[in-house]
Amino acid sequence: MNLTAPIATNMPSRVEERRFLGLPTWIKAGRELTGGQFSLIEQIIPAGFESPWHMHHSEDESFYVIEGQMSVIMEGGRTLLQAGDFAFGPRGIPHGFRIEGEGPARILLMTTGSDFADFIAETSVPSDTPPAAPDMAFLVAAAERHNLAILGPLPK
Repeated sequence: MNLTAPIATNMPSRVEERRFLGLPTWIKAGRELTGGQFSLIEQIIPAGFESPWHMHHSEDESFYVIEGQMSVIMEGGRTLLQAGDFAFGPRGIPHGFRIEGEGPARILLMTTGSDFADFIAETSVPSDTPPAAPDMAFLVAAAERHNLAILGPLPK
């Protein structure tokens, strides 16, 4: 590894806020910055929010909690994450998450590719767009285009 190689300077200092499933979302790194090798998504999510039960076919997903708490649910288990905690979700394993506690959580979602970031870019809207119910048929079709499968609601 060359530790003296120059650091990429094409990284933006500010990233546009989007709304993904109505949530404040920032694609911090995606295909353009990483050559499709990595993505970093930041979200602020209210207590009680549950992601769909889903699976990534082409990339692993990791979760890091900056503020608040969340449960990461995978087949056979549930892990409660607090601020500063990390969880890893391998590709091909159905999973989802729920924001726990009384307040919102600020989280980072990281994937070992950019399919998830591409999916969010395609299905999110500018932050000033009025809220609307998600179009599930559109989300499912977009997920399939980006090597994701939306499997249904989060198991209880």
